[in-house]
Amino acid sequence: MTVENRTARLTILIDPRKKAVFERLCAAEDTTPSQVVRRLIREYIEQTTGRPWHSEEEALPRDDAS
Repeated sequence: MTVENRTARLTILIDPRKKAVFERLCAAEDTTPSQVVRRLIREYIEQTTGRPWHSEEEALPRDDAS
């Protein structure tokens, strides 16, 4: 089973109005809030690390200098 097929729960606090607008926008695009959040997280990882995300990567590269 690949890492991408396993799941972990991420709980966040968000303003109720933002949540409602977010859910409406997701529904209008025929997508789920979870799909959008996963995409945003993947894009953030790619932008921050400067590398494309590969589902088999489990974590950021270790700093071998320590």
